[in-house]
This record gives sequence, structure tokens and C-alpha cells, in this order.
Amino acid sequence: MKTSWGFATVIKTPKELILFDTGGNSEILLFNMRKLGISPLSIKKVVISHIHGDHVGGLEGFLEENDNVTVFIPASFPQSVKDMIIDKGAKFVEVSGPRKISDFVYTTGELYGPPEEQSLIIDSKNGLIVITGCAHPGIVNIVKKAKELMNKDVYLVVGGFHNPPISVVKEFRELGVKKVAPSHCTGDLVREAFREEYKEDFIEYGVGKIIEVENN
Repeated sequence: MKTSWGFATVIKTPKELILFDTGGNSEILLFNMRKLGISPLSIKKVVISHIHGDHVGGLEGFLEENDNVTVFIPASFPQSVKDMIIDKGAKFVEVSGPRKISDFVYTTGELYGPPEEQSLIIDSKNGLIVITGCAHPGIVNIVKKAKELMNKDVYLVVGGFHNPPISVVKEFRELGVKKVAPSHCTGDLVREAFREEYKEDFIEYGVGKIIEVENN
């Protein structure tokens, strides 16, 4: 696998594959997808969390490989990104409030950072799975929003936590978060604090990592 600063993850539901964020470089994104046996053409929906280049940078190159997708972008995105998506032959949906994206998959809607950012919520039988790009609106705020929207406990939080204070570990416990997989921009000290607190419920998350959650 190739690594670089950025974030992208593929979500496989019983119905379809969803690409959440595209990293900063489409060559690395497409190389790693193929290494994992994931054809770019198998993706029908792309969700972009926020405007920063390490999350949206791989989108244009991805759309050159597969334009038969709908891209869910925060409504605050600049017109230039919307024009690029259309120029590449794909469709986009502007996300402002919470909405359903697929079976079991929802977006929090735009939450204010800055910049505005959306996170994904997967409704699994074990509880909610929250996937964040960089958590600019605050990782604790995002988890609270997910609980409030879905009225369920949070099973797993995955993604970039944006270098929060160490106290976030205690707040996660108070919110009843069962498992954590912090990566990307979380920060080493915070990641180690989560590892120490969560022990076997801490998941080392990075390029090529696959997390399977049963939803039967």
C-alpha cells in the first residue's frame, strides 16, 4: 500500500459501496483501491466531508476513472468544485441538513468548523458507527449530534479527531462510545491515550485496515 497525508475510506453495505473522502492524491487512492481488490467502477456514491485538499484532492482523478457516481458535498463548497464534478460527467448533491444517503447510512449534515464538515453515521445492529474526516466541528460535538439524530448508542467512532485535548477520552466514555479507531489528524498523544483507556476496544486504523461489523 502507498501512504500519504490524507483520509479516504470505503464503506461496504449489503447494498453498495460508498467512498468517503478521497485523500489528497488520486494516484495513491486508485492504487490502494486496486491493491485491496476494490474496482473504482464499483463505487456509486462518493461523500466528501469538507473542502481541505487532503480529503477532496483525489476526487477529480477518481471521477476520470468513474463518472457514474453521485457526489455528496457540503452545500458550502465553492462553485469551482461543483463545476468540476459536472465537467467530469458526474452528479452532485448539496448537503446542508442531516439526510439518508443509503440503507443504514446517514450524514450529520453540515456542522460548522470552520470549515463546514459532514460526517457519516452507519446504523448497525451493534449501535451507531460514526465516520469523520477531520472533525473540525469537534469530535465530541459530532458524536453527540449522531446520538441526538438517531437516538441510539454509539458503537464505534472512526477517522480523524482533529487533535483534541486528552480529556476527549473521558468524554467518549461518558457518552458511552464502545470502540474507537482514531487516525489521520487525531495526534499521537491522544491516540495513545485512547489506546491505554480502550485496550482491546482500541482499533489501530490506517491504510489497508478493514473493520467488519456484522449487521444481520
